[in-house]
Amino acid sequence: MDTVQNGQTAQRLSVVFAVRVIEGGEQGFLEMYEQIRKTVARSPGHIVERLGEPVDGSRQWVITSEWETPEHFFAWQQSDDHQALVAPLRNWVDSTQSLRFRVIKETVEEKS
Repeated sequence: MDTVQNGQTAQRLSVVFAVRVIEGGEQGFLEMYEQIRKTVARSPGHIVERLGEPVDGSRQWVITSEWETPEHFFAWQQSDDHQALVAPLRNWVDSTQSLRFRVIKETVEEKS
């Protein structure tokens, strides 16, 4: 979906980060996520972030975020600050997968 940024068209980026939390590590994972999320929210270009908890006992959690442009996300992801910030979170997960998508359509139900 095109957005306008500084008078120019930009493409929003949606990121899906799937993490498998270690057995018994849910509380530690949640505590680390809580410390990280507000810092991420202040990053240039960050729009929204959501944490999804598994409902099937799989220990597979999902963190989704949306960014104004891919460049905003990649600048944050490749920064030294990002690496230092997320390093402690890795103690609570045993596998991760990161997927990135350019947002081309969005449907929001209108409330009356």
